[in-house]
Amino acid sequence: MKFLFTCGGTAGHINPALGLAGRLRELMPDAEFLFIGAKGQMEAELVPREGFPMETVEISNLSRSLSLAGLKHNARTARLLLKSRGEARAILKRFQPDVAVGTGGYVCYPALRQAHALGIPTLVHEANAVPGLTTKMLSRSVDRVLLGFEQAAQNYPKGAKTVFTGTPVRRDFARLDRAAARRALGLDPARPLVVSVWGSLGSDHINGLMPDFVRLAAQRRSFDLIHSAGQRGFPRLSAAVGDLEALRREGIDLRAYIYDMPVVMAAADLVLCRSGASTLAELAVLGKPALLVPSPNVTAHQQERNAALMERLGAARVLLEGSFDAAGLYDAAEALVRDRSALEAMSRAMRESGNADATERICDLILSFVT
Repeated sequence: MKFLFTCGGTAGHINPALGLAGRLRELMPDAEFLFIGAKGQMEAELVPREGFPMETVEISNLSRSLSLAGLKHNARTARLLLKSRGEARAILKRFQPDVAVGTGGYVCYPALRQAHALGIPTLVHEANAVPGLTTKMLSRSVDRVLLGFEQAAQNYPKGAKTVFTGTPVRRDFARLDRAAARRALGLDPARPLVVSVWGSLGSDHINGLMPDFVRLAAQRRSFDLIHSAGQRGFPRLSAAVGDLEALRREGIDLRAYIYDMPVVMAAADLVLCRSGASTLAELAVLGKPALLVPSPNVTAHQQERNAALMERLGAARVLLEGSFDAAGLYDAAEALVRDRSALEAMSRAMRESGNADATERICDLILSFVT
């Protein structure tokens, strides 16, 4: 059996594919796997780390700017789209997969369109309540559109074969409890831990607040902190805060990227983060309360809609970017960490918000096309 996955751009697109591929590898140890990603993107690092082979095609995103630079960028994107179709088709013909699955990112379009043209069963997963451009463009040609939110079906054109599945997560998220995760990280079991993570690329805005946030954390000692700055933001942040080893001794761990995310999130008492659908699915599996700051830069306000839903369910509190400074963010986190009853109620609501069997459900659906 041969499984092809395609995903790219951000961890929110890559991790669901890794979760599905990892489970299929457990179910079918003799199966073959191949990922198609975009050249120069983070999937080229994250996918091989999990032991899966990857090939890349050259593709770019669309600019929504009507400026000359935006028009030039889109002209290049159009040229690369034509090129990537040929590259994807060649990979598919060499590998000859039994099924092709996409979990988001521009690279899904040429890979799944060419798979469909070659008669290969195709499925695409959309984690957000509002479909992205790639998913919308593929929705009429793929065999199934898998939805992370049940309410999302109404946002697709007539004739799209949608199925509500929830959003898959890596099985590692269900393997550790808080105590075991803290032992693995060498953390004091009596100290609260706040994990601050802002997408795989980090957040320039949040990183700009972090030097003052870190100073408050060192002064008040209300909780330990693990913060992911993103590869791009880490050099500037580390230069601004000074001695990283001294901060670690104070319970403040600043990282470029959290590679052991399942362990770190399992150890947390509170997570400060964006409200991408994949992140919310991981929080739900772990039952972790969250202080959400939706990204204002995502198409169709997807993250704001996701965050509003979590707040209505009682699983999270929401702050809008630009409405707080470093002290405001720290005070909000500190107040929640000190209110154990509120954290416990949020934890229950977060766990109830998710689909714990999403990975199994999707794997069963994938196998139904090839067995």
